[in-house]
Amino acid sequence: MKIKNSEILKYFTVCLMLQLFISCNKKTTNNNDSLVFRYNEHKNIGSLDPAFSKDIADIWATNQLFNGLVQMDTQLNVQPCIAKNWSISDDALTYSFSLRNDVYFHKDILFGKDSTRTVKAYDFEYSLNRLLDEQIASPGSWVLSKVDGFKAINDTLFQVQLKQPFPAFLGLLTMKYCSVVPKEIVEYYGNDFRSHPIGTGPFKFKRWEENIKLVFRKNTDYFETDENDNKLPYLEAVSITFLPDKQSEFLQFAQGNIDFVSGLDASYKDEILTADGQLRNLYKNDVNMIRGPYLNTEYLAFYMDSKIPEIQSELIRKAVNYGFDRKKMMVYLRNGVGIPANGGFIPKGLPGYNETLGFDFQPEKAKQLITQFKKETGVQNPEISITTTSNYLSFCEYIQRELQKIGLLVNVDVIPAATLKDAKANGKLDIFRASWVADYPDAENYLSLYYSKNFAPNGPNYSHFNSVQFDQWYEEAFTITDTKKRERLYKKMDSLVMEKAPVVVMFYDEVVRFTRKNVTGLGINPINLLELKRVKKTGLN
Repeated sequence: MKIKNSEILKYFTVCLMLQLFISCNKKTTNNNDSLVFRYNEHKNIGSLDPAFSKDIADIWATNQLFNGLVQMDTQLNVQPCIAKNWSISDDALTYSFSLRNDVYFHKDILFGKDSTRTVKAYDFEYSLNRLLDEQIASPGSWVLSKVDGFKAINDTLFQVQLKQPFPAFLGLLTMKYCSVVPKEIVEYYGNDFRSHPIGTGPFKFKRWEENIKLVFRKNTDYFETDENDNKLPYLEAVSITFLPDKQSEFLQFAQGNIDFVSGLDASYKDEILTADGQLRNLYKNDVNMIRGPYLNTEYLAFYMDSKIPEIQSELIRKAVNYGFDRKKMMVYLRNGVGIPANGGFIPKGLPGYNETLGFDFQPEKAKQLITQFKKETGVQNPEISITTTSNYLSFCEYIQRELQKIGLLVNVDVIPAATLKDAKANGKLDIFRASWVADYPDAENYLSLYYSKNFAPNGPNYSHFNSVQFDQWYEEAFTITDTKKRERLYKKMDSLVMEKAPVVVMFYDEVVRFTRKNVTGLGINPINLLELKRVKKTGLN
């Protein structure tokens, strides 16, 4: 058997990784090191200005530096932040936020004036207006699309008026786009505010050598405390490096040079995890693995306006859903990381999720549906084509093999990501692989993909699913402020979608984090937000 050079290289790299990990198990850290949290950002960071916090790398960094009116806890409940409380008018259009009076902007040594003043309601008025400024061109301007206006009533009262009721609005305000910034500092630096950020967060900016290293220091004036009234944060500093290669990142983790890695890369997943997603014995004594639901639904979508009989047929669409084992797929292709999607389109971890709405593996039922399709249409050799990118080829090939066992011929086409994005938006693909990551933690974000007025390319309804009943429920949901009542309606809407099967939900993603044993308090959340204000490190013996 011929062995490729790349496979030999990977083998020796993994061996080196394991040797380094074993040799570093006895590594010690001094007290100063235990006060610094270190991680690598392989995707780099584009800006430290929260108005441009679009990518996860930028969001992680700005989350340490800035605060907004409200924040999200690990269970996706909206909690007070700079706003100590708020009220909503009876018509659900007016939100009034009462601000704390003990929140200070960080000191900026280059500004030349004292910048450690308290935050006022007028600062939020300026910050949100900045999002809407066309000259700023913030990618977060859409967050305020439901807003009719906002204003500071006085120093500690800020008011927002909506165009129409929108129960998910508080969730939108937790996004880093809505962080407060000081007008005088932003105007002093102009475009350079991206690299001279001044916020109110648990850490303050210290130094940034782009593509090399970024350092934050503890904000000793931070306003939040823990449950024992101890001041946050516990750490003295955060240090971020920018190695672009995930394998190199893991080597640094194995050597003890960084404290945390996120995600499971193909270059090392089989070496650190067993097939069922457990840490291998080599790592158990020195590494913690944290996993939890991530608000990302991975799926195949049918283009419902296609003229092809197989796509038009609910029988074939359901046969595809019943025709492959999602659990086995996750074990073989993801080492058990990820949740097999036997529920609806709303992912696990989000209110509205129901594990009983979807499809389980029933090959005989799938065969019966295909037989029925043949009898009703006269098509004796039903055939479909799935379009995907190279990153998800293995999933589509797995589904291809399984569906061909039940009598459905499946072709798999691989195209570049940019080409797929354009083609699915313009109705040029009959079946395509896609994913939907929540912009904000409310199930409406997912159900918007099936609202008929959101047909792509003018909205996210790429499948062109159309249901009068669904549209009525979708519009009704905006008028319901009672969380539990809205959740029940979301489940009805998701059930209706699954009944018509315009999509094949493959799996719900999971957040996977690895830390050294001396790191505590990192936690995990379904939006994969990095929270460091409660993290502690201890020295290793």
